[in-house]
Amino acid sequence: MASWDVFRELDNLRREIDEAFRGAGMNRPFGPTFLSPVTTRRFPMVNFSEDEGNVYVEALVPGVDPKDVELSVLRNTLTISGERKPFADMKGIVHRTELGSGKFSRTLELPVDIDANRITAQCKDGIMTITMAKAEHAKPKKIEIKLS
Repeated sequence: MASWDVFRELDNLRREIDEAFRGAGMNRPFGPTFLSPVTTRRFPMVNFSEDEGNVYVEALVPGVDPKDVELSVLRNTLTISGERKPFADMKGIVHRTELGSGKFSRTLELPVDIDANRITAQCKDGIMTITMAKAEHAKPKKIEIKLS
């Protein structure tokens, strides 16, 4: 069972506030974002789940070449970073560009320790699926109760 750490929660809150105000004072008050020009939506968006043996992350990375994505694990955090290249085939007068480009990074705190040697990732149709095996000490153990 994961324990609640107030200092970790405060650090997460500080990071979220820092991210919200990153780029203040530029042309756009909250800097450029990937999917929406006026919000501070995080990219890539993720689905995050677990079962008894694994932790699963599905990351939405449309238009990003998997070779331009880097995954790293440190202790109980997963970082997904990379770059979406700008679209070079736009010709003539451009009336709107909503498909962002540029570097991105997203760090997720994992609920349990994982075995860093047993991580797989695959990308299909713009969705990267990451499967991480839980460390043996993080898997639930069934304890036999003896009658006295």
